[in-house]
Amino acid sequence: MASNHAHHATGWAAGVIASALIVQAGASGPWHLWALLAFAAAIAGGTAPDWLEVAWWSRSRRLWITHRTVTHWGIGWVALLVVSWKFASFHHPLAAAAFGFACGGLMHLLADWPNPLGVPWIAGRHSLNWWNSGRCDLLIVGASWGAAWFVAAHVWLHRPYGLPLPAHWRMG
Repeated sequence: MASNHAHHATGWAAGVIASALIVQAGASGPWHLWALLAFAAAIAGGTAPDWLEVAWWSRSRRLWITHRTVTHWGIGWVALLVVSWKFASFHHPLAAAAFGFACGGLMHLLADWPNPLGVPWIAGRHSLNWWNSGRCDLLIVGASWGAAWFVAAHVWLHRPYGLPLPAHWRMG
């Protein structure tokens, strides 16, 4: 598990990725408000798998479900990402927010994956088993911001790497 600070930093990187993809798809809305909404939702999604486990309705604020179970389930986050992407093609602002939230949630899972505890991607937990909790946060944050730079430069700097965008990513 990455630290809370690492999850916040990778959530910001996921926000850059989500907003860039929403802009690339032509679903950014008037004055790019939906792209900003996707950015903000991705920041929230970057820590969501952890705070969704907290019983906010009780005084004790204890976990109401076991850590790294339902809220860390990879298929759920991927399903939200795919469904929200499909609805974003109809230029709906809630779809942009859901897409950003899913980007942040997936970034959270990717940051937790190298930990020995692992992440339940499909049925059981899977771990890359690279390092223990809290270690190598700088590597995780650096990799997420590297991905954010690659996607943002691809979109906003007119594809400087000469890589074509896959046809199924285009909505327009």
